[in-house]
Amino acid sequence: MPQNASAGYGAVFAVREFRFVFAAHLLSLLGVVVSEIALTYLVYVLTGSPLLSALTFALGLLPYLLGGTLLAGIADRYPARRVLVVCDLLCAGCVAVMVVPGTPIAVLLALRCAVAAIAPVFTGTRMAALTDILGEGDRYVLGRSLLRIVSQSAQLAGFGVGGVLLAVVPARGAICVTVVTFLCSAGLLRWGTLRRPARSAAEEGRGEGRGALLRESLGGARLLLGDRRTRGLLLLFWVPAMFVVAPEALAAPYTDALGLGPAALGALMCAMPVGHIAAELYLGTALSPRTRSRLVLPVAATGLLPLLGYGAEPGLWWALGALVLAGAGAAYVIGLDQWFVAAVPEELRGRAMVLLTAGLMTIQGLGMAAAGLAAEFLPVHQVVAGAGVLGTLCSLALVYEVRRTGPHGPDHGPGKGAGAGSVDVPERGPVDVPGPGHGAGEPGVAHRMPEVRDGADPQVTSG
Repeated sequence: MPQNASAGYGAVFAVREFRFVFAAHLLSLLGVVVSEIALTYLVYVLTGSPLLSALTFALGLLPYLLGGTLLAGIADRYPARRVLVVCDLLCAGCVAVMVVPGTPIAVLLALRCAVAAIAPVFTGTRMAALTDILGEGDRYVLGRSLLRIVSQSAQLAGFGVGGVLLAVVPARGAICVTVVTFLCSAGLLRWGTLRRPARSAAEEGRGEGRGALLRESLGGARLLLGDRRTRGLLLLFWVPAMFVVAPEALAAPYTDALGLGPAALGALMCAMPVGHIAAELYLGTALSPRTRSRLVLPVAATGLLPLLGYGAEPGLWWALGALVLAGAGAAYVIGLDQWFVAAVPEELRGRAMVLLTAGLMTIQGLGMAAAGLAAEFLPVHQVVAGAGVLGTLCSLALVYEVRRTGPHGPDHGPGKGAGAGSVDVPERGPVDVPGPGHGAGEPGVAHRMPEVRDGADPQVTSG
């Protein structure tokens, strides 16, 4: 394959382990979306309280920060397969208790928090495990892209499936679907992926006390955020996402302001996911890794500009067009994924992915809350347009920072960026070669070869 050619999604599906991870992701995600709808509906039926019903849905976002901060060390401390399977089983157990008739509302909400706190550990561990399964090159980037596409698609399908289930079965019956999907996901990951050792040697010394896990989690976050390059990349994931959620958070009041009905609301909610899916598919199939890498900063800088169109208080079709474009602009992350993997030392990779996931979900929740608060004082179309302006200004500042700490930037060098400097981990010596099927994720970046490859290490067994 030419150095700059894309491996293509077919090369990703050719990896047997990824097929199991993909199927497990699809099943568990559908179950989660269905349970969110069913549990929210169940709480409303039991209490008649819109506040508690809304709180049930919000609790799916808020504990991400807690779990991602305090439990991140699990992703590196224990073997990935064990972490993934245990997380699935714990979630299945929590959801099974929700199904028991007579479960108090407070317990339902607490279980909802527990599932949400486990989610970033599971997601971050899976993201880090993909580098072992697919390598650190183009196949990893496309694998992450596929999981994002599935996430967007499953949310759209899950809301529809959840609504249909609630029309024919009781809410607790719909929640039972989630128990089954979690158990199926655990089985697929247990028997469909290989056993690999933990990334961190800390597992051997866990007799020092469970407090070590908390120190590793917080210490990892401190190291990652203390490194200028890694911090800039994390913020480039997070900050645009904080502003791009404004039109979705305010879709209902904007639809009402236009005098339109539920069908228009559904269309507005679907527009950005459709744009994002289409853009990721195009970038993943039609463009080379080098071209995707070159598009990261320009697209990140301009991706929120379509929201400025809301300033003219557009009708439905113009608003849909703006949202599709904004969703497409978010696809810059397909190239940013490769930069982030290259910047993070392998010993911190699990914690880095958990931190990335937890921060992304938390900041999206804050963005929704901020948009709702602003809409209490300003017209909805002005709030969305203002989010586009502020988001673009913040994105420009981050693009400038990331460019300066890049491999050819003026602030790049020993102790600056690419996982060096303040990220004090044992030196493994990056190998300046491309990953499998990959030419250059970020020009000039030395890619670390993972210690464990599929079938390349005698310690990797299927037991």
